[in-house]
Amino acid sequence: MVVGGSGVDTVVRVDSLPVPLADSVGVGPIREWPGHTGGNVALGCRALGLDVKFLDFIGDDWTGGQVRERLTKGGVDFEVLISPAGTRRAVNLVEKTGRRMSFYDGRDPADLRMPRDFYLPHLRRARHVHLSITNFARFLYDDIESLGVPASTDLHDWDGLSDYQREFALRSNLVFLSAAGAGERIASVMREILREGRAEAVIATAGAGGSYLMTRQGSRTPRPVPATIPPAPVVDSNGAGDAYVCGFLYGRLAGLDLEACARMGAVAGAYACTSGGNEALIGPEALDTSKLKTLRR
Repeated sequence: MVVGGSGVDTVVRVDSLPVPLADSVGVGPIREWPGHTGGNVALGCRALGLDVKFLDFIGDDWTGGQVRERLTKGGVDFEVLISPAGTRRAVNLVEKTGRRMSFYDGRDPADLRMPRDFYLPHLRRARHVHLSITNFARFLYDDIESLGVPASTDLHDWDGLSDYQREFALRSNLVFLSAAGAGERIASVMREILREGRAEAVIATAGAGGSYLMTRQGSRTPRPVPATIPPAPVVDSNGAGDAYVCGFLYGRLAGLDLEACARMGAVAGAYACTSGGNEALIGPEALDTSKLKTLRR
């Protein structure tokens, strides 16, 4: 089950980042990609053959219609509540190497809550729940813990200091985050999550630099997991982190050890970079074959 985090990305391709200061800059075709982090995780897990229930608020607007259409096309069982604030959006500037800068419009009001009678029947049937860091999702943790359902979250570029992400970090069983957010402090942030929270593993992704894995029972030093070379030229890094999460969760639900799951995440993330938006979704056969090749190196 995936909770929260759908929306629409407007992708603008630029020659370089940061963009030059100018009144007008010519760019290539501007594209709209429905998905966002929650939608991308739901789509990616479904493409891997997992049954996915996705719960979220969207607006009764044309962007919400785009989200519904994309998730339906991807075979995701999407159940929605209507937000009076409308559907979340982001504008992403993407340079030639695939590197991006995102301007995120979360727009959910602070008092938005998902009704318990809406999510609880689905939560009771879930093998695993992935929570996007939308504010209303944090209020599901009490029921998640009482039911004993394992949970994961992606903190994205958390610096280890902001209070907003801390509850997600400390109450999830699997915690993903970008190594870029905390910079040189990433190892201490990972250790803090394991020491203070419920996580069995913390995974920090570092793009082309691979990823780092730290587990509750393992070393206090993050174990590096090498990046996988994409099977085609890199087009767009948008959604690569979400694809990594999908590959990792697929391996975990199949009973693989955590390092094997991280390698599967690396394969899925690399695959996602070969196309725009969330068009490149790796399937189970390709992921299993690539994972075996990686483990033999």
